[in-house]
Amino acid sequence: MFDIPLPVCLAVPGKIIDIDRKKEYAVIDYGDGTKRRVNITLVDVRVGDYVLVHAGFAIQVLNEKKASETLDLFRNILSAGEEK
Repeated sequence: MFDIPLPVCLAVPGKIIDIDRKKEYAVIDYGDGTKRRVNITLVDVRVGDYVLVHAGFAIQVLNEKKASETLDLFRNILSAGEEK
C-alpha cells in the first residue's frame, strides 16, 4: 500500500531506581546493566515503579507484569535477528 517505510516510534519499559530532589529526573534501569537518566515530569511516579520511556521522557506508568511482558517481546525480537 505504501511505497516508503513509515517511521516507527518505540517506548521501552524500565524500572525507576532513583529520583532527584526536584522530582524532574529519574534513573531508569532497563536491565542487563543499562541505566539512563530520564525526564519524569509527565508522570506521577515513585522509586520501584515501571515506566515506558520514549525520547528521554517517561510517558506512562506500567505494572511490573506488563513491563516484563514487553521486555520479553523485545528480547524475542532481538534474538530472532541474531539467528539469521
